Amino acid sequence: MDSFDYIIVGAGTAGCALANRLSAQPGTSVALLEAGTRDTYPWIHIPIGYLYCIGNPRTDWCFETEAEPGLNGRRLGYPRGKVLGGCSSINGMIYMRGQARDYDTWAQMGCTGWGWDDVLPLFRKSEDHFLGADEMHGAGGEWRVEMARVRWKILDIFQEAAEQAGIPRTEDFNRGTNEGSGYFQVNQRSGVRWNTSKAFLRPAKGRTNLDVRTEAQVMRLIVEEGRVTGVEYTRAGRVEQVRARREVVLCAGAIGSPQILELSGIGRADVLRAAGITPVLEREAVGENLQDHLQLRCAYKVHGIPTLNEKASRMTGKASIGLEYLLRRAGPMAMAPSQLGVFTRSDETRETPNLQYHVQPLSLEKFGEGVHPFPAFTASVCNLNPDSRGTVHIRSTDFRAKPAIAPNYLATESDRHVAADAIRLTRRIVAQPALKPYRPEEFKPGPAFETEEELVRAAGEIGTTIFHPAGTCRMGADEGSVVDPALRFRGLGGLRIADASVMPRITSGNTNSPTLMIAEKAAALILAD
Repeated sequence: MDSFDYIIVGAGTAGCALANRLSAQPGTSVALLEAGTRDTYPWIHIPIGYLYCIGNPRTDWCFETEAEPGLNGRRLGYPRGKVLGGCSSINGMIYMRGQARDYDTWAQMGCTGWGWDDVLPLFRKSEDHFLGADEMHGAGGEWRVEMARVRWKILDIFQEAAEQAGIPRTEDFNRGTNEGSGYFQVNQRSGVRWNTSKAFLRPAKGRTNLDVRTEAQVMRLIVEEGRVTGVEYTRAGRVEQVRARREVVLCAGAIGSPQILELSGIGRADVLRAAGITPVLEREAVGENLQDHLQLRCAYKVHGIPTLNEKASRMTGKASIGLEYLLRRAGPMAMAPSQLGVFTRSDETRETPNLQYHVQPLSLEKFGEGVHPFPAFTASVCNLNPDSRGTVHIRSTDFRAKPAIAPNYLATESDRHVAADAIRLTRRIVAQPALKPYRPEEFKPGPAFETEEELVRAAGEIGTTIFHPAGTCRMGADEGSVVDPALRFRGLGGLRIADASVMPRITSGNTNSPTLMIAEKAAALILAD
């Protein structure tokens, strides 16, 4: 039976970084287990390739939510990376830390050592910012940050309209406050996706103390006398075990980590028994507290200004797009899913921005489908600080079975009101003089929705996940939390969790780089012990 000092479960954003940091210590052995394959699929590396990675079982777990009452009974596809690099191999590549207030709130909740001043050095440590180092950004780290190699006139006009609506411009969303509008910075290097497999595993290649095992799906944690001592997994049709001399670290994400815990008999007793599992340790908070950003995709037809719809719907346009990327690593194939960002408040009572826009020079019926045959843009807006909470729980003893994911979107009156206000604000921006020459026509959700009740119903029709699940193994100082502020599992020795599942509250923006920061923090905590 193999044994290592540390076993890391999940080679996603957090797992790749943690494997690098721990294996950099001489005399320390590390095993990294990943259920997916190596990141050799070409579409992983071409930025527009997320269209061919999401929903593809080669790179995605292909989860689906339960029927959501707040979304008028609809179910949503719920992508999660199943490949080296995890979600950093299939996501939108947007570099976003969140706001200082997010982390200061964590500290106020009892998570000592997680305030903004504590985590900023961790963000800077791994960063390689295209403008170089300053008091807010790092240079020379593994995590490359650049400007996307694309620009659209319709997005520039939307930014001008946002300014006319009272939203200032900004050059950088990552200095503690997100407020303003600007083009997103992305995790790319010269027009190619920069995932955590490239950033953190490639530099560790050749280290004899790091064993990376792909296509190794974890079945359960091995628990002996109140301590996690190893992991049981299946690989190439065989069940194998690997032992940890020091610790097992779960980095399987907000869906995978609670799933593995429950398969191991750790979680809510009623959930475990209903799934046919005898409880080993009752922890009520496992799989609870699911938070996500629900995006409302407001779309407008325009006239007299080019959008990607026309280009991407014609063969000649597609050919020119391919040629531009081949020659210059630029243009639509170098695009992240969203290019222009706007952070603002849904009303003046908010201390900090609580809305984030992802503005795109295109429109489509739903993600993964072709674009519309007419010029249009999409102003997708999400509530950054949702009050609604959902769950992730297993259904059976079968480790291959997909868990029940119930985000519970728009479950609270406050979230419904913010959704209605977000649509109203979008209309106010689009009505500004900058866009008037292009005669924008709202077709999603449509001008017929006007009252609060109608706008909430419209939000349920056009709302979809923006792929930011968090919080299902909540960190806290209270005994009811799943992990303590040192990320140690409460009630079991030898186990930590280091991924987006530990966030007590979701961050204000895209969650990939905050997850990387959590891995940096975990490495420091583990090595300090």
